[in-house]
Amino acid sequence: MVWFAHSGHDLSKNDWQLLREHLLATANLAGMRAAPLGLERAAFAAGLFHDLGKYNPRFQRRIAGEKLSVDHATAGGKVLLEVMTGHDKAMAEVIAYAILGHHTGLPDRKNETNACLDWRIENCPEINPDWREELGELPKDLVPHALFSRFPRDDKKKWYFAWSLMGRMIFSCLVDADFRDTEAFYAALENRQIDRQWPELQALLPTLSARYEAHMAGFSRSGNLNGLRGAILDHVRGRAALAPGLFTLTVPTGGGKTLASLGFALDHAKAHGHRRIIYAIPFTSIIEQTAAIFRNVLEREGEQIILEHHSSIDEDAASRKAPPEQHDKLKLAMEDWAAPVVVTTNVQLFESLFAARTSRARKLHNIAGSIIILDEAQTLPRQYLLPVMRMLEALADQYGCTIVLCTATQPALGKREGFDGLSLDASRELAPDPHDLAMRLARAKIRHAGDMDNDALIEALSEQDQALVIVNSRRHALELYKQAKEQGLSGLVHLTTRQCAAHRRAILDDIRERLYNKVPCRVIATSLVEAGVDVDFPSVYRAEAGLDQIVQAAGRCNREGGRLREDSLVTVFTPPDYAAPVEVKGLIGDMKRIIDNHDDLLSLAAIEDYFREVYWRVGDKGLDGKSILDDFSVTGAGTDFGYRTAAEKFRMIESGMEPVVIPFDQKAKDAIDKLRVDSIYSGRIARLLQSYVVQVPPKARALLLANGQVRFVEPELRGDQFAVLENASLYSAEIGLLWEDADYLAAENTMV
Repeated sequence: MVWFAHSGHDLSKNDWQLLREHLLATANLAGMRAAPLGLERAAFAAGLFHDLGKYNPRFQRRIAGEKLSVDHATAGGKVLLEVMTGHDKAMAEVIAYAILGHHTGLPDRKNETNACLDWRIENCPEINPDWREELGELPKDLVPHALFSRFPRDDKKKWYFAWSLMGRMIFSCLVDADFRDTEAFYAALENRQIDRQWPELQALLPTLSARYEAHMAGFSRSGNLNGLRGAILDHVRGRAALAPGLFTLTVPTGGGKTLASLGFALDHAKAHGHRRIIYAIPFTSIIEQTAAIFRNVLEREGEQIILEHHSSIDEDAASRKAPPEQHDKLKLAMEDWAAPVVVTTNVQLFESLFAARTSRARKLHNIAGSIIILDEAQTLPRQYLLPVMRMLEALADQYGCTIVLCTATQPALGKREGFDGLSLDASRELAPDPHDLAMRLARAKIRHAGDMDNDALIEALSEQDQALVIVNSRRHALELYKQAKEQGLSGLVHLTTRQCAAHRRAILDDIRERLYNKVPCRVIATSLVEAGVDVDFPSVYRAEAGLDQIVQAAGRCNREGGRLREDSLVTVFTPPDYAAPVEVKGLIGDMKRIIDNHDDLLSLAAIEDYFREVYWRVGDKGLDGKSILDDFSVTGAGTDFGYRTAAEKFRMIESGMEPVVIPFDQKAKDAIDKLRVDSIYSGRIARLLQSYVVQVPPKARALLLANGQVRFVEPELRGDQFAVLENASLYSAEIGLLWEDADYLAAENTMV
């Protein structure tokens, strides 16, 4: 019998892909991807065995057109476990997770469902023994001894985690190889050209470095601030020859750390051969700003060097249904991060590293060997901090990554008694004397004002033409804005996530122009304005929060150092009518416990003391709030990895909010019109619309949908992916989306 992997057009089967050819091609591709990781033999075995279940007459009838359900993804794992012996058997178990998951995602070893590895192996359909003759000599010596030598031996949990991450890397190589070979077969069948190649970072480095040098030469070094920025840049770049691993870059706001970190990354990659640069940012509100800076420095018109990966719309459901010809280069790059420079979010980075789904996990092998810059590292979510630290540690120790924790407020992640943090020390700090920098770049003073209700805040705003008020909730921001408007305050600006990102960009441009021209500019905002947003106010008011947020707020006050520090006040107040969110309330308590120990809350000593207090209060259980590390263990009976369970737990954004697309401008309207064109892939439109999304509470969106204020566009084609605002009067140019009381809200109710 002739065994096939994929069907073609010819009924005689002359153009069908032979199963043996697909298995060998996938094995070779997987091995090539795994070679830089030291896992080439294990990945080769995964590729060779992954579709062994197609040696089943029922599957052959299925691809011939019969409507049959056949599990073809389990047999390879079962056979591998049966034929491997000795040390290879332990590796076979790790590889089996990858094989069983290459379509539906990495499974748990055991759970209550029939999707777990144990149940599937036990209930696996039989296959024809022809595979033995077709595949010939089986792979052996699967153990990656060089990689094993870098596994931690002094901590069982870290050792278990290293094993589980090795399984993820094999899975990533397999999934990518399987996709590539299948795509190549269908492309040849349909006479299509495939454009899947991105330039290699190492080949680009001479050009990118020259462009970076030219860009930086345009900055003046005259004056105290510019001179200090230049000195910081030189010192940071001078550290690039240090061995790869974990670094910190502690530079106060306004010190130029974004471009300094990029310079370090280019120099470090040149010195040590890294394969790509990944810049991870905590907030979608500033990712486009950073990507635009990098494009301005590194790219020229018509080039594709930087991949910007973030989306407010989940494209996975639609992409799974898209035919191969609609999977364009950029779509694939979203999944495999093959671009030389990637600008992404913490959510995309870490949820991919802990993912079970194929579309997210296939980028892992390309993360290996990268320089990963974590901007605003203090924002790493505390309930996931231990799993995140274990992942960063493993990527650095075992997979050749360099990690740079880049922030103005280093979150005290180093090892110390009672805290199993990262191996950080002063010799791995890239900035020159961070304590001195904190003093020299401090441009504001913090003062505590006690209770300030909305009336008191409005009175304070009325006494100064330019000021920024930051509060802890969208409700408080909206009510304060409305009240100030009613009292006739001029130059008022409302800035929250009620507005889509494209709208906020326009608002921020207007704010900067007002500040520059010294005209009234009184901004009422939520915390989205704090991290990385380039604005410079003479005065800032900040509702009580954690010290890290207050320091970030201070970075918006006298940012360019044009005023005396004594005249640039950050006023911390308690809003008596608005309770702080639960998480913020705990951080307020942490700050209060250390406040009397420090004369200057903007000092690094105060910030480190604060984070130590936070981590002490939360404890290990709070730093692994969902017990994700407990989902991976190895016993005498073998591995017990809960890949799927861990992926379901690891959700960095758990607000439960749902997207509404806003037809804010002509670009948004044109992209919405494309939804009606069935030949345009949904993921491409999702990327066009990612700047036009507002996240709203689920009940509010359901009410908006029920009352026709919002509707799903082309649900037959796109499903429930694109919920678009129909009633334009609900979106105010001043406020953004007003979803409250959606059952009767109309134009006359939105007037402010």
